[in-house]
Amino acid sequence: MSLAHVILGLLQQQQRTGYDLKTECFNQTIAHLWPADQAQIYRTLDKLESQEWITCQVEIQIDRPNRKVYSLTAAGEAELQRWLQTPQPLTPGRDPQLIQLYFAGQLPEATIAKILQQQLSAHRQKLAECEAIASRSEVPRLVTDAQLCARQHSIQQLVLDWLVQRERAQIFWLETLLDRFNQSSSGS
Repeated sequence: MSLAHVILGLLQQQQRTGYDLKTECFNQTIAHLWPADQAQIYRTLDKLESQEWITCQVEIQIDRPNRKVYSLTAAGEAELQRWLQTPQPLTPGRDPQLIQLYFAGQLPEATIAKILQQQLSAHRQKLAECEAIASRSEVPRLVTDAQLCARQHSIQQLVLDWLVQRERAQIFWLETLLDRFNQSSSGS
């Protein structure tokens, strides 16, 4: 999967500027599935435009910089449909927190407890963000087919529900680990 396919999917929902992609999509929802910074988004938009998968229309503004509004082309739609129908491989996860814990046995107990508390706090914050996203999630109503729109919303909600459940599982695991660690260190 690439950032290009994420952007194609977002532009299929509606026309957007690069700024809109970053602030409305990546900052508010997609970041928990596929993070991207502003520079990555704009580089990818340039690449997609050169491949003729999207077009750009410049909207002249008098008191602000001109807006570049991006739209999906027929070729972009075909590429998105091709990608959507292609099974995706499992990707190995990179989790710096788990790797840190894997080697943390050599640290003092107080340091390990502090690391676990920090991770627990970070996952609680992420859970709150995911729950907020899931509660306000709406599919753009540009899809005219009501059944398709309902299906799209249902699938997106299931993905958001999975994000919430994943964070709850992480929190449960960290709480269990912290309890076990505290029990073993108080028994020593």
